[in-house]
Amino acid sequence: MTDRAVRRRRQALFLLFFLPGIALSSWVTRTPDVRDQLGLSTGQMGLVLFGLSVGSMIGILCSGRFVSRFGTRPVIALGTLLIIVGTAVIGAGSAVPSAPLVTAGLCLFGAGMGGGEVAVNVDGADVERITGTAVLPTLHGCFSLGTVIGGSAGMAATAAAVPVSWHLAVVALVATGILVHAMRAVPVGIGISISAAPSTPVNGPGPAQRPGPQVWKDRKLLLIGAIVLAMALAEGAANDWLPLLMVDGHGLDAALGSLVYVGFAAAMTLGRFSGTYFLGRFGRAAVVRASAVSGAVGLLLVIFSDNAVVAATAVLFWGLGASLGFPVALSAAGDSGPDQTARVSLVAIIGYVAFLVGPPALGFLGDHYGLRSAMVVVLIFVTSAVLIAPAADTRSACSPT
Repeated sequence: MTDRAVRRRRQALFLLFFLPGIALSSWVTRTPDVRDQLGLSTGQMGLVLFGLSVGSMIGILCSGRFVSRFGTRPVIALGTLLIIVGTAVIGAGSAVPSAPLVTAGLCLFGAGMGGGEVAVNVDGADVERITGTAVLPTLHGCFSLGTVIGGSAGMAATAAAVPVSWHLAVVALVATGILVHAMRAVPVGIGISISAAPSTPVNGPGPAQRPGPQVWKDRKLLLIGAIVLAMALAEGAANDWLPLLMVDGHGLDAALGSLVYVGFAAAMTLGRFSGTYFLGRFGRAAVVRASAVSGAVGLLLVIFSDNAVVAATAVLFWGLGASLGFPVALSAAGDSGPDQTARVSLVAIIGYVAFLVGPPALGFLGDHYGLRSAMVVVLIFVTSAVLIAPAADTRSACSPT
C-alpha cells in the first residue's frame, strides 16, 4: 500500500472506532430514562442487558473465523451496520415501551460490537505492523472521543427531556453516514491469509483451526488476555452502569449522573491520546501497571466514599486507569509471536467477553447488594492486573516500545 492509502486507511479506522463510541455512550447516558420508561428494577435491567451479552457472544464466537475466511472488511461493515440497527431498535423499544424490544436491540448492538470491533482491532494491528508505530492506543482514543461527544449530547438530551427514541434515531442516521464514508478506504483481504496455515488454502476447511491450539497454549498470551479481561471489565462496568451508579449509589440526578460519565469518557480519551508518548518513554509493562493502579484507586474511592464530590472526582482516575489496558494488550498480542490475526483475535475476544458480558452480571449483584458493592468485583480484577503487567512487555520490530 502507498503512504497515502495507509493514511486514508488509518483515518477510516479512526472513524470506525469513533462511531461505536458515539452509539454506546448515547445508549448509556439514557439508561436511567430507559429504565424508568420500562419500569424496571436494577435486577430486571440486568436481564435487559443480558441481550447485549447474548449478542456479543454470538459476534465474538463468529468473528475470528469470519475474519480468517472473508477478511476484516466485510466483518467490519456487517458489525457496524448491526450497531446502527441495534441503536435504532433500542430507541423504538423505549418509545413503545417494550423491554423485549430493547433487549432485541441490545442483542443486535452486542453482535455488532463483538464481531465488528474484533475485526477493526485486527485491521488496526495490521496498520501497526505496516507503519512500525503504536496505532491502537490512538484508535481506541477515537472510540473514547466518540463516547465524550455522544455522552455530552446524551447529557444535553436528558436535561432537555428529549425522547430517547428521537435521540437514538438521530444517532443512527449520523452513524450511517460515517459508515458509508469510512468503508471506502478499508482494503479487502486483510486477515485472510495470516490465520491460515501455510499449506492450507484460504477457502479450505477450517482456515483458522490449525494455529488455534498453539495460540491457546501460549502462556504469555494468556497472561496478556488476563490483563485485557481486567481492564476491559473496568471500562465495560463504567459504560453500562456509571450513570446509574452515581444516581442510585451517590444520590445524583440523571443529568449529573450523565455528566460524571462524560468525565469518565474524557479521562479515557486523554489517557489514550497521550498513550503513545508514555509507551515510548516507559514501555508497556510500566504503563499497564500505572494504569491498573490508577483504576484501582478510582474504583476504591467510588465504592467506599460517601461523599458524592469525591466519588465523582475519583471517576477521573478510574477512566485514566481503564484507558490503555485494552489497546496496549492488543498491541502486545499482535507482536507476541506468529499468526498475528489469531493472537489479536484471541485477546480481543477475551476483552469483549469482559466488556459486554461482565456488566450484566454486575447488575444481578447490584440488585442484591447495591451497585457500589458490586463494583468490588471490578476492583479485584483491576488490582490483579498490577501483578501481571510484565506480560505486556513483548519485544519485536513492530512494538511501540
